[in-house]
Amino acid sequence: MSDRATAVITALIVDDEQLACEELAYQLKDFPDLEVLGAARNGLQAVQLIEDLQPDVVFLDVQMPGLDGLGVIRKLQERNVPLPYFIMATAYEQYAVEAFRLEALDYLLKPAEKERLSLTIERARRSLEAQAKAAPAETPALPRTAAHRAKLLLRCQNRNLVVDASDVVYATIDEGLITLVTTTLEGQSNYRTIEELQAGLDPEVFWRVHRSFLVNINRIKEVIPWFKSSYLLRMDDKKQTEIPVSRVQTKRLRTLLKL
Repeated sequence: MSDRATAVITALIVDDEQLACEELAYQLKDFPDLEVLGAARNGLQAVQLIEDLQPDVVFLDVQMPGLDGLGVIRKLQERNVPLPYFIMATAYEQYAVEAFRLEALDYLLKPAEKERLSLTIERARRSLEAQAKAAPAETPALPRTAAHRAKLLLRCQNRNLVVDASDVVYATIDEGLITLVTTTLEGQSNYRTIEELQAGLDPEVFWRVHRSFLVNINRIKEVIPWFKSSYLLRMDDKKQTEIPVSRVQTKRLRTLLKL
């Protein structure tokens, strides 16, 4: 789950109806402190994404074929997975009692009105802040450090794939769209800026070599001298992409690789 110091609420949407999923994602864009990590189209996919991405909150449809929303919660409980806050979303009221019995944070009737959605997100924010304040008293252990994401969501061919951060070769942004390139895949990221993506990754591994490129230093295959004492990085992806190093970052490259 996200570090409360960042004040960003991470969320996952679970709904088997694509239009409902897209509508909610569009509504959530009005909340700049909420980051949608991805979407699941069924209960089994939801369980896996919740376990891998560890979102703060999950907007969970109740009625889905196969494993329904309430079943998702029970399945996570069986696996002893740390539970996010669940916000149940449905067109029907009759599941409310069971939802709250399973300690759902809130219960939204679809389609959600903006004012009602705002109240729900504010409730989630207060709950997360209270949880963060209570945590040190419950676990008086070692000093806490910011958690780095081990998993990232990559959209490829209409699929939401979860990839290891260590497999990411580089990320690039063009016209507001971030592309992630791994050793075997290429697709779009759910992050809106390179800065947001970089903030959740290990700074010792991921390096902003250019305003448009973030590279995994463990995936640099070759350093190629370029004009005006600058360099290109040939990366370890299928295309062996060549990425420019800005003049500002050239000094760090020389230090890093003893050039």
